[in-house]
Amino acid sequence: MLTTATAARAPQMPAAAQGWRDNQQASRRIADALHTLQDKLPIQRRVVHAGDKIYQAGDAFGCLHVVHSGIFKIINSAADGREQVVGFHFKGDWLGFDGIAAGQYGCDAVAMDTGEVWSFRYQALFEACAQHPELLSLLHEAMSREISRDRESLLSLCTLSADARVADFLRYWAESLAQRGLRTDQITLRLTRAEIGNYLGMKLETVSRAMSRLARDKVIQFSERGRRDVQIPDVAALSAFVQRSLTPAGETLQ
Repeated sequence: MLTTATAARAPQMPAAAQGWRDNQQASRRIADALHTLQDKLPIQRRVVHAGDKIYQAGDAFGCLHVVHSGIFKIINSAADGREQVVGFHFKGDWLGFDGIAAGQYGCDAVAMDTGEVWSFRYQALFEACAQHPELLSLLHEAMSREISRDRESLLSLCTLSADARVADFLRYWAESLAQRGLRTDQITLRLTRAEIGNYLGMKLETVSRAMSRLARDKVIQFSERGRRDVQIPDVAALSAFVQRSLTPAGETLQ
């Protein structure tokens, strides 16, 4: 065991190298989980395109779904017809947990681009868990990540300024891509400024101004191809921007 003095002298891994290693581990975890599901469960594969719904609010619950490729958004509809974007899901994420308690899905799951989703019956999963405990571990891990993601989203909404909320959203999007082995220096947002604002509880104009300020501060850049293509020179700079917004005036980060 390292003593306090020894630990203080121990060499620290550079942040960039640590981030790369964490992303590699996450990518392997996702690949291993998909392999386990494919090996232990009868899976129905479905290729989807932008706008296709995996399920919608009110449909009878019977299946859980796992993203194999593509990006999906979760939409909640209010009684007056308003739609609220409440989440995004990437490769390896599970869809459909909202249907377990009430026996019907409470939201719409919509594809944002071309992708593939794997579906399997909830009852078949439970039956397989009796013989393959690793499946139960995957289920619990997926539920835990969903809870953590919802908590982080709520904290961002309640504690961050408009600029920091947009920066945190871009950081989350880039890190989600990195954990799946995809490039993060330039990302294409599969949603409009209005949809980003809907998710973050902000007006379209506020989102646009926030992104313009982030570009002015050189935290992000806009591609010549269009405003949906965002260049992120350094994801860590987005994290630092968010952290600075949490630092009380007059204090400095160590």
